[in-house]
Amino acid sequence: MADSSRGTCFVIMGYGIKTDYATGRNLNLDKTYKNIIKPAAEEAGLNCVRADEIKHSGTIDVPMYKSLISADVVIADLSTNNSNAFYELGVRHALKPKTTVAIGERELKPPFDVNHTVIHQYEHLGSDIGYDEVLRFKQELKETIDKILNTQDVDSPVYTYLNDLNPPYFNEQMEAESKAESSNETLGELIEQAISKLDNDEFISAKSLLEYANEIDPHNEYILQKIVLATYKSESPDRLSSLNEALNMLDSLNLKNTTDPETLGLAGAIHKRLWETLNDEKHLLESISNYEKGFYIKNDYYNGINLAYLYNLKGSISHDHNQSIADYIIANRIRRRVIDICQSHHQSDTFEERDDKYWIMATLAEAYYGLEDEFEYEMYKRKADQISTENWEQATTNEQISKLKSLLEKSPLN
Repeated sequence: MADSSRGTCFVIMGYGIKTDYATGRNLNLDKTYKNIIKPAAEEAGLNCVRADEIKHSGTIDVPMYKSLISADVVIADLSTNNSNAFYELGVRHALKPKTTVAIGERELKPPFDVNHTVIHQYEHLGSDIGYDEVLRFKQELKETIDKILNTQDVDSPVYTYLNDLNPPYFNEQMEAESKAESSNETLGELIEQAISKLDNDEFISAKSLLEYANEIDPHNEYILQKIVLATYKSESPDRLSSLNEALNMLDSLNLKNTTDPETLGLAGAIHKRLWETLNDEKHLLESISNYEKGFYIKNDYYNGINLAYLYNLKGSISHDHNQSIADYIIANRIRRRVIDICQSHHQSDTFEERDDKYWIMATLAEAYYGLEDEFEYEMYKRKADQISTENWEQATTNEQISKLKSLLEKSPLN
């Protein structure tokens, strides 16, 4: 634990799960912060906070700017090309000549404007970070913090090129005002409570907490996406009303133009439920459109296996025999791509460190079942069941296989 003898560390980064559009992966930035950044800063003797951990009233902007000028060290994680993180890094560089550290996931391709800034790289597995990588990069980051606190080297490009520039300072009155603004609960605590409610299917309570979080940090995509999720799953006041409300909320996430796979996945799920509720084919087609777009952007197994199922569903209700054949062929083509993706994960050296091992095996089982490869299905189903420690996981897979079975019985390919 930090003794704060060397001051404070403010961390610039997103929170929750963010999409890296360059690679199509989802990166859990909370894992980076909690497993690497915060422990490294505390071991270096700093009191470390991220924006969502600051206790305050009102919007998040005021304490964020104050932290950018007053923190003894700022660490900026630029992973996923987060535009807010780049902006805040620029503000810090303008305010302070030194003690700023930039880091990024190894696949980060930063813009030209930061090519004068050293970016320390780490490897992210997506949903998790390997244990060896946590130890390695945490040590590198701690050593970097120690170095910048013990030298007078300028790391801001602003003060490097404008070497006669005097930085602003945080006066005592501003410090007093900052302390007076603190409240009893942080944004991070609110989000953590809301996610816990979501995990326990307490969707109405989760939505209430998330709406409060949105007042603190408005326009944050991660919070807005979770509000949409809580809304449509709540089925309150009834299933159809909640689905329509959630669908309207997607406008705030720019659904028509977005390339965010999480937003597209939400739209796909909502339209799928609307199809099941109203039996209106336009919702089935919208669901396919959104899942398809998300799959080709993200190229992941989850979107792919759902998309394959929906093409089977579409083919099963088609009155055009040729179109039905085409839909079933497309579904199988997608499954083969999904198998390639899952096999790549399975054969990776870091597979055992992933927290989605069950779903990779279960997805392989479903994909082979859809291709009517009984031997491979049975093998991967056994492997999945051996991994699973949660009965609901197996129940979810079994239910999906049952639905798929009824669609395959209607296959025009047989």
